[in-house]
Amino acid sequence: MTAQAPWIARQARQLLAQRGHAWLLQGPSGLGQYGLAMELARAWLCDQPGPAGACGQCSSCHAIEVRAHTDLCVLMPETIMLELGWPLGEKAQKEIDDKARKPSKEIRIEAMRDAVEFAQRTSGRGRGKVVLVYPAERMNHVTANALLKTLEEPAGDLHFVLASEAAHQLLPTIRSRCLGHTMAWPAEDEATAWLQAHGVKSAEVTALLRAAGGRPDDALSSSNAGRDPKIWALLPKALARGDNAALADWTPAQAIDALLKLCHDLLVVKAGAEPRFFQAADLPAPASFAALGAWSRELTRMARTVEHPFNAGLMLEALVSQARSALNSRP
Repeated sequence: MTAQAPWIARQARQLLAQRGHAWLLQGPSGLGQYGLAMELARAWLCDQPGPAGACGQCSSCHAIEVRAHTDLCVLMPETIMLELGWPLGEKAQKEIDDKARKPSKEIRIEAMRDAVEFAQRTSGRGRGKVVLVYPAERMNHVTANALLKTLEEPAGDLHFVLASEAAHQLLPTIRSRCLGHTMAWPAEDEATAWLQAHGVKSAEVTALLRAAGGRPDDALSSSNAGRDPKIWALLPKALARGDNAALADWTPAQAIDALLKLCHDLLVVKAGAEPRFFQAADLPAPASFAALGAWSRELTRMARTVEHPFNAGLMLEALVSQARSALNSRP
C-alpha cells in the first residue's frame, strides 16, 4: 500500500477515533477527499486495524488494493471508476465496449440500486461493509434519494463515506444524515516534500502549488499532465492579447477553471489584496470591476454545463474572446 500523505494520515486517525456510521468529507478539490475516504474504508474492513488505520498487510487490505473486496462498494461516475482502476459492472462494461453508450459522468441510478442491494447483504468477511461515494455531488436527485433511504436505515454493520468537492450541491437531507468533516489544508513544507517525493521537480513545486491555490493533489495532477509553470505565468497576458493558442491544449473544463482563477486574482488585486494563483507581475493591468464581475458570473454559469456535449474548439475560441474583452475593459 502506497504511503499516505501525512496530513491525510492525521485526519484518518482523528476520524477513526470517533463513532459514526456515515461521514461526509468536504472541501475544495485537490485536498485528498478520495484518499481519506479510502483510508477510512481500509481501516473499517481491515483484519488487524490499529489506531493509525489499516495494517496494509492482511488479505482484506490486499483485496482493496486489487479492487476486489466483496464488502466494499464504490459509487462513482463510470469515467472516474475507469480512471482510478475500479471495475465496472458486467452489463455496464459490455454496453461501453459495444459502443452502445459512453461512460457516464454521473453516478447512475443502476449503480445506486446495486449499492442498495449490496447494503442489504450479509458481510462476506465478517468485518462489516462499506459504501464509498465519490464525488458525491455527481449524484442526481433520483440517485441521491435512493441513497437517502439506506442512509436513514442502515442494515447491520454498514459504514458510509461520502467524499465531495462541492458538498453544497448535495441534498440537505443527505448532509444532515452524515457526520461532516472539512478537509484540512497541508502546511506548505509538507506539500512541498510530498510533491518532491512524487517526482515533481524542486524548481517547479512552488509555481505548481501557487497555480493550484495550495492544493497538492491538483498540483500533482498538473505536473503529471505536463503543465509547464512557465506557460501558466504567461497565460494572463496572452489572453489579454486574444491569443487563441493560449488555451489550445486545454479541455473546456480545465480552461474555465484557469479563467476563474485569473478572474479571481484580478478582482482581489483591484480590491487591493494579493493574488493567489498568479504572481502580480504576470497579471495585465486591472480591468473594470463591472467587466470582471460579469465575466466571473458568465464563467460560473458555463462551468455548470461544461460536461455536456459541445464543440470544444469553438468553445475555447469563445472563452479566449470573452477573456480578451474582459481583460481590456477599462473604467
